[in-house]
Amino acid sequence: MAVKIELFTSPMCPHCPAAKRVVEEVVKEFPEVEVEYINVMENPDRAMKYGIMAVPTIVINGEIEFIGAPTKEALIEAIKKRL
Repeated sequence: MAVKIELFTSPMCPHCPAAKRVVEEVVKEFPEVEVEYINVMENPDRAMKYGIMAVPTIVINGEIEFIGAPTKEALIEAIKKRL
């Protein structure tokens, strides 16, 4: 089964670059994972769909999994649960 990660970020967010780095690093190990980066300033409707009030937020297969930048280990564990 494919895993889809949606990373919600904002250009002014000081923690978003760290979250993006973790996601980019982890998905190299999982070619079956699809990633979409969503800027909440450009796509407020997408953020509202999930009720996202803070960034970075990581949604995996339609469920909010992390608010804030996760550790690499935590993200790997979350992906493995869904494979």
